[in-house]
Amino acid sequence: MTQTLPKLVTFKEFIQWYPSNGARYELYKGVIVEMPPPTGEHENVVGFLAAQITLQFLQIGLPFRISKTAFVKIQSNNST
Repeated sequence: MTQTLPKLVTFKEFIQWYPSNGARYELYKGVIVEMPPPTGEHENVVGFLAAQITLQFLQIGLPFRISKTAFVKIQSNNST
C-alpha cells in the first residue's frame, strides 16, 4: 500500500486557512496539528503569569495587553 505524504503548509497559508470554529491549531514543521484546550495546572500557570505580567505593565505605565489568542512565527537558524 502506498501512502501519500501530506502537503507541507507555509505560515502564510496557515494564517489564511485558520478556521474560526473555536478549535486551536499549531503549525509544526509545515503540518497543521489540532491542539487540545489547556486544562488544569496549565491553566493555573497561564493565569498566574498573565496576572504578574499585567501587574508589571500597570506599574510601569505601559499600554500593553495580553491577548488570549495570537499567531507567533518563530524564525529558526536551524535547518531541521
